[in-house]
Amino acid sequence: MDRATLPSSSGEVRRVLMTADTVGGVWTYALELSRALAPRGVAVTLATMGAPLTESQWAEARRVPGLSVEQSTWKLEWMDDPWEDVAAAGEWLLELESRVRPEVVHLNGYCHGTLPWKAPTLMVAHSCALSWWEAVKGEQAPERYTRYRWELTRGLRAARHVVAPSAAMLEALEKHYGPRLSAGVIFNARRPEDFPPGEVREPFILTSGRLWDEGKNVSALESVAPRLDWPVLVAGDTQHPSGGEVRSRYVRMLGRLSPGELSGYMGRASIYALPARYEPFGLSALEAALAGCALVLGDIPSLREVWDDAAVFVPPDDTDMLMRALRRLVTEPVLCNRMSTLARTRALEFSPERMANAYLAAYADLDRASREAPATPPPLARAT
Repeated sequence: MDRATLPSSSGEVRRVLMTADTVGGVWTYALELSRALAPRGVAVTLATMGAPLTESQWAEARRVPGLSVEQSTWKLEWMDDPWEDVAAAGEWLLELESRVRPEVVHLNGYCHGTLPWKAPTLMVAHSCALSWWEAVKGEQAPERYTRYRWELTRGLRAARHVVAPSAAMLEALEKHYGPRLSAGVIFNARRPEDFPPGEVREPFILTSGRLWDEGKNVSALESVAPRLDWPVLVAGDTQHPSGGEVRSRYVRMLGRLSPGELSGYMGRASIYALPARYEPFGLSALEAALAGCALVLGDIPSLREVWDDAAVFVPPDDTDMLMRALRRLVTEPVLCNRMSTLARTRALEFSPERMANAYLAAYADLDRASREAPATPPPLARAT
């Protein structure tokens, strides 16, 4: 598997059809990339699936130059029994392609890689249920994921090129779905101006994300919060998609915040803690680092890859070590300031311009290759 980013070429791509779901980091990623592509003359049509866009999301999208949004509410491929919706969404996407006539189709999911696209497809692997289950549950996904595995394998085989936000995520794909002939890493990015550090760091610890996602491991912070001198604040949706609400006793729940509100909290927090069991990249850690937080992260391969020596790492299931790491930063302001500086310096390397350049190079090579010799995906025997 070639993990190098595709080299640039002289081809030009001006129209991209991109898919996205509206839950979590994929939406943020899609807007950030679309915004970075706009000054380079690339118009993106974003086809959304899953929950309807909120008023806040519509407002975000309208601020991105050249971006048009086509909304649907088809189930996402990781949801319960989604396959009729996945098929219907595929018909809708093909109709969009015939109308938009993109040079490249950019898929932020897997199953629709098998559609008879006219344009070449680039597929981005943001996460997957099988690697999540193994990381969080410590075992292979149960039998009910057999079809999910099959459908994702077919989609990955059909895509011309696969991108992941970390080498760790690419390795997980290879483990669960088999090797790819064309694959590479393009790190995610965020605009520094959207996460300005505050003038004064305040004495609290922050985390954010979907609180019902066991991969985020917020329960570890709930466990250590009573033994810390600083409060722990948690930003994120407390409502589980399948029903029910996450409750806490020792951390302060902020609920779902607007991007501006979350940025404000990050700009004031001294420490951002993400003791994650599963995180293919970690956009929230990048945002917090840009805002000037010292980082305490789960010691997993993807976060080590992204942050190297610019964060404090703790085993996700070792709450005693998590408590000691947080206490040390709380009681040693010089160390906390040093880790803040290291994190922000590292975060500034993940610029939207760098991300856009890498995707433009990949798009151009896909477009050129499709004109020279359209590829036929290898046949795949039906799983039993």
